[in-house]
Amino acid sequence: MKNLIIPIFALTLLTACKKTPEKPVPNVVDSMALAKEKNIENTAQQKKTDEAAVKAANDLIIQALKNKDYKTFASFIHPEKGISFSMYGFVNPKEDQHFSKEDFEKFQPTKTLFTWGAQDGSGDPYKASINDYLTKWVFSKDFTGSQYSLNKFQAGGNSLNNLKEIYPGKDFTENYIKGTEKNGEMDWKTIRFVFEEFQGKQYLVAVVNDQWTI
Repeated sequence: MKNLIIPIFALTLLTACKKTPEKPVPNVVDSMALAKEKNIENTAQQKKTDEAAVKAANDLIIQALKNKDYKTFASFIHPEKGISFSMYGFVNPKEDQHFSKEDFEKFQPTKTLFTWGAQDGSGDPYKASINDYLTKWVFSKDFTGSQYSLNKFQAGGNSLNNLKEIYPGKDFTENYIKGTEKNGEMDWKTIRFVFEEFQGKQYLVAVVNDQWTI
């Protein structure tokens, strides 16, 4: 009799379990979709904030260069990565002049000569102090009235432009002065600033000049 009761009890328990309705499972897919949508909104809002910060930094740097206010300029140099200078649109990290923030502030007031690159056409090395390079090369024209763009190239010449390959994902600005009709619009010039956010502030990691090359 005992042997018969045990199987009957087990069968009854199994049947009861099958009849017990399953508890509703939260809609995981909907939750993930909502989270993704919220993340997209936050990213979009953050991008708007970044664009405003980059534009403000760009304008302050342009004004500092115009006024030869290199103390303000130096305040935008990335405190950990420093700053690189490229004479033309082709960025060459192995040959372009690079300074830490400390070295820039150390040598900027001096007449120490640095080799900034090779001049287009002659191939001769371009040697100048920091002040002369900023005045005669970087800010060779008044860029306060230039055309501004963010993460977009306005100027294009016959030299290779590899900025996006060297600084992938970085925000960059372009300050472009159109060429004159008298010179077939070939005398255009531009300054590009490459930025990186650090501790809530936009800092310079590179200054890239560009112009028509031979």
